[in-house]
Order: sequence, then structure tokens, then C-alpha cells
Amino acid sequence: MSNADTITRFIAAWERLDIDGILSFFAEGATYHNVPMAPLVGHGPIRGFVAQFLGGAVSAAFEVRNSAETAQGVVLNERIDRFVMKDGRQLAIPVMGVFELADGKITAWRDYFDMKAISPA
Repeated sequence: MSNADTITRFIAAWERLDIDGILSFFAEGATYHNVPMAPLVGHGPIRGFVAQFLGGAVSAAFEVRNSAETAQGVVLNERIDRFVMKDGRQLAIPVMGVFELADGKITAWRDYFDMKAISPA
């Protein structure tokens, strides 16, 4: 299975709002960095962020517009992440994601996006 296939399965866990499933894709000591914010390192901080964010969501859908895998196994994808929130907000976040993997696990994930896309109006 390619790293791109692994990321496709990872995205499916997000779309199911499956926090345990999402965390299962991360290596111990992994880094998750939403670049406008501080990076999170390790399962505990990553779980805390994901649980808080998805706790306010009703649904999630990731529209992958373009995806590529480098010869080194890094997966790049251009996406629109769509969330319907419990407060009625509908978020459509244009994102450029970079996933580094080792032994089938995400060791580093960086998402580049504009904070205005998630800030209340």
C-alpha cells in the first residue's frame, strides 16, 4: 500500500469523525502543525486538538483536488476541508497539506491555510 493510500484512509477517518481512528494513523511522537498555530507533538496533544475540534462538528468532508506522492514517500494534497458545525456554521477551508510517513504511520503533518477560513465572522 502506498503512502497516498494511507492518507486516503486517514481522510476517511476524519469524515467518520472517528477520533480513535484518526489517532491510529499517527506514529508516537508525531507532529501535527496547522501552520498558523503552534505545532502539536505526540498523541496526547494531537488527540486533545482533534477531539475539541470534532466535538463541535456534525459532519466533515475532505475534497482532495490534487494529490501527489514524492519519491521519498511524502504525500502532498490540495484540499477543501468542509465541516458543518453544531452551531450551524459551515466551514470550507482551502488547505495545502504535507504528510511525512514512516512504516505506514504519519510522523509529521503540516496543513497550510488562512485562519480567516475558521474564524467566526
